[in-house]
Amino acid sequence: MIIDFKHNQSAHCENGVISNLLKHHNVHLSEPMIFGIGSGLFMGFFPFLKLNGIPIATFRTSPGMIFQRATKQLGIKIRKAKYRKPKRAMDALDRALDQGIPVGLQIGVYHLTYFPRALRFHFNMHNIVVYGKKNGLYQISDPVLENTTELSYNELVTVRYSKGPFAPNGKMYYPTDIPSSFDIQPAIRKGISKTCKDMLDIPVPMLGHTGYKYVAKRMRNWPDKLGERQASMWLGQFIRMMEEIGTGGAGFRFIFSAFLQEASNELNEPWLKDVSAEMTESGDRLREFALHASRICKNRATQDVGYSELADILVEVSDREKAIFTKLKALGK
Repeated sequence: MIIDFKHNQSAHCENGVISNLLKHHNVHLSEPMIFGIGSGLFMGFFPFLKLNGIPIATFRTSPGMIFQRATKQLGIKIRKAKYRKPKRAMDALDRALDQGIPVGLQIGVYHLTYFPRALRFHFNMHNIVVYGKKNGLYQISDPVLENTTELSYNELVTVRYSKGPFAPNGKMYYPTDIPSSFDIQPAIRKGISKTCKDMLDIPVPMLGHTGYKYVAKRMRNWPDKLGERQASMWLGQFIRMMEEIGTGGAGFRFIFSAFLQEASNELNEPWLKDVSAEMTESGDRLREFALHASRICKNRATQDVGYSELADILVEVSDREKAIFTKLKALGK
């Protein structure tokens, strides 16, 4: 029971799953276009939501939201479901595969046997496609891998029902009805407009472009408030959220930059290429932040870079992205 499914590697799991599922139905949209239409770019810092006792940050919208938004903008109907009992979840997956339907799954990474042990940690928002079974093994298209792989029944149950924050609870999803044609321009404009609202207009200081300044203000005091060891752990988790979990903050800025390049051509708006370059610069600064921060965590920092200087970079990125999305906001008017 193998579906004729084409695997394509991508930078980010959710974008890759969506793009690959749509390509299976002859809808050929790039990963950046999916990300932009799905309004995937975001920033938030959550002192009340913790992983391993340390507050988490995000540089993208919540899991599943890109898929939900992108398919809505394109008029694609989807089926998604969660199951309390693993057997029901696996039976539902098997029924879809029997019908020739490749299925997207949300899973946990910690028990994912085909990942190297060094890359396994408690993260429950990874996405894969299951596209068949062979000799009792489920055929897996994980978009962050170069090639397809396999999981046993028990291995798949384990990662579908991993415990902890954002537990997947057997979540599965796939398209059920796809229009024969699309008008891509309104979808692009709506995607940009929604991203602008998320980054500029949410009246909560820890969300959107102000989220950078929110965490920067507190980061300056981490060594005095937490002590050097605990401050290093908090900074290390912030880096992981930036550079490992879900592609990372800089990576998402580069993907959005590529989306603006495509949008410039689709909308015949040449100025978007200039904004694309500005977004790339924002990603570059976040990557520089991660480099300096990692040196601090490893006690290899230079004397002129400490927590205060890291905070300065975040303030700069906040101002950059406020200016970028203020420009893009004009596109929706």
